[in-house]
Amino acid sequence: MKVAAIQMVSTPDVRTNLEVARQLLKQAAAAGAELAVLPEYFCLLGRKDTDKLAFAEQPGHGPLQDFLSQCAQDFKLWTAGGTIPISSNQPGKVYNTTLVFSPLGQCAARYDKMHLFCFDNGSESYDESRVLTPGKTPTTFDLPSSDGHIWRVGLSICYDLRFPELYRALAKAGADLLLVPSAFTHTTGQAHWEVLLRARAIENLACVLAAAQGGLHENGRRTWGQSMVVDGWGRVLSQQADGPGVVLADIDKAQLSAQRQQLPTLGHRIL
Repeated sequence: MKVAAIQMVSTPDVRTNLEVARQLLKQAAAAGAELAVLPEYFCLLGRKDTDKLAFAEQPGHGPLQDFLSQCAQDFKLWTAGGTIPISSNQPGKVYNTTLVFSPLGQCAARYDKMHLFCFDNGSESYDESRVLTPGKTPTTFDLPSSDGHIWRVGLSICYDLRFPELYRALAKAGADLLLVPSAFTHTTGQAHWEVLLRARAIENLACVLAAAQGGLHENGRRTWGQSMVVDGWGRVLSQQADGPGVVLADIDKAQLSAQRQQLPTLGHRIL
């Protein structure tokens, strides 16, 4: 199955971001991708964290969800919508949510980011808990590919990557492909991004599809980029350093199954 990680450098202007996202999704579909993943905050990287509150949507309703559904239908493409703000029951906060749409435009899965980023090195400071409500539920869905295989896909978002117990839960639920839409900072991404992605692939014998923000944003934030596709053996199949683009690769279910038979670590778990 051909998959695509969409890399963006999102701005504070939602309309501009959606136009860029649509063109990149179109490019992915034209290249033969069956599944494309947009990066975290693809629709908006505001000038301040609270900017996203103005664009919060109720589940099943809203222009951002309509956009994702329409793109999935137009391009006949499984589309994982990076993240969008979904209303929560906490005043002044939203969920940071990945919604997956089938080629029929139907919502096939929802995952709310469970682990909220917090970092302060004296010159950079982030605390997502100020405006985000954490999710509680690991999420998988089944994707039937055109080659006759069914992929069990596990969902995660950015900072989740540092918590291997989430990915082990997804693997125990049968996931053989892990999605990681992200907006890693340049500081943390340079140090940890690739090694964490490859580790999650290796320890779970699962493919990883990681779509990132990558560049200098209008709000002054610099994200790391390096969107990539990793196979279940931990090999980087394709990647892009920075700037907008489409990272394409073919992942092989039969090869993944063979690797799991040759090295049956998932069946050797003790804890």
